[in-house]
Amino acid sequence: MTIEIDSCSRDEPVIRMTHLLQAPRALVWTAFTRPEHVVRWYGGKGFTNPHCEMDVRPGGHWRHVMRTPDGAEHHLHFVFEEVVEPERLSWRAEAGVVGEPSAFNILTLGDFGKQTRVTFVSWFPSIADRELALSWCFDRVLREGAERMDQLLATLL
Repeated sequence: MTIEIDSCSRDEPVIRMTHLLQAPRALVWTAFTRPEHVVRWYGGKGFTNPHCEMDVRPGGHWRHVMRTPDGAEHHLHFVFEEVVEPERLSWRAEAGVVGEPSAFNILTLGDFGKQTRVTFVSWFPSIADRELALSWCFDRVLREGAERMDQLLATLL
């Protein structure tokens, strides 16, 4: 798997990540949109996900509890904005932890037969919020989550 993370130009409050997964687009879509799969890959190494519920439709909610390796829990609540199965998904933070940066996220899945090119873009409200996310290793967690998803997909093929 090739993963490229571009924290972008200094004047744009965005983080972009692209990677190529060794699975067809329909299966990658399933891994991104079904809670029973999301709990197995979401987050970095050592992260667990004790709760995930998703109503994948425009206006639908995604409630998620992510536990970091040190035991800290992050209660996440997102709302889906756009759902175009199996190629595009976008969501925004509805509620989060005070002091944590939130972002508007866009996921695009490119169909390459037995492979899928994943493009993930997080738009932050400000460059300061993007820098805060990077200081918390957001890019590393994204990379490790993509690696975990690749491992999950191998078991689903």
